Amino acid sequence: MEGWTEEEIKNKNLRAPCGIFCGACAIYIATRDENEKFRNIICNIWKTTPEDTTCYGCMQPDPPKKLFGFCQKCAIRNCAKSKGFYSCHQCEKWPCGMIENSDLAKVIPSQIKNSVLRVMKRAIPLWRDKVSEYGDEKGSLEWARAEAERYHCPSCGKPLYRSAQQCRACKKPVADELDGVI
Repeated sequence: MEGWTEEEIKNKNLRAPCGIFCGACAIYIATRDENEKFRNIICNIWKTTPEDTTCYGCMQPDPPKKLFGFCQKCAIRNCAKSKGFYSCHQCEKWPCGMIENSDLAKVIPSQIKNSVLRVMKRAIPLWRDKVSEYGDEKGSLEWARAEAERYHCPSCGKPLYRSAQQCRACKKPVADELDGVI
């Protein structure tokens, strides 16, 4: 699949507990592709330095090789890990107030906050459905595959990143169909 290798889709480090497929994260993509121009755009949004704006996925084993500073402190990630889960889809208390009432909602840049929250609220039920259909291991893999497939331009088919507003290839607006307008 253009945009992600099969290894990336299978990579459990790229399955954030909140339901965000890290493979479609702009920070991960900039790190993977060593794209400094893209990284600088991201730094301007998050108000971070290029050195702090690198990541190989939220669920890397400790100590992580490269983990975005925000993700290191993420209350949702820490909650899941403290319960021995790798995802909120495993928690009987989901949906909980953790997403909207956590530091997450307070520290995400306002221009991407609503988009990120929509992604989380959409992804966990889909993850649960895949696990219910296929079992945990295969269901989680199929969820990751579906997320990778989702992040492609509906017009030209080129890969997109989470919260993209327009396709970088054909310039078609994609936000309404993807994650919502920022």
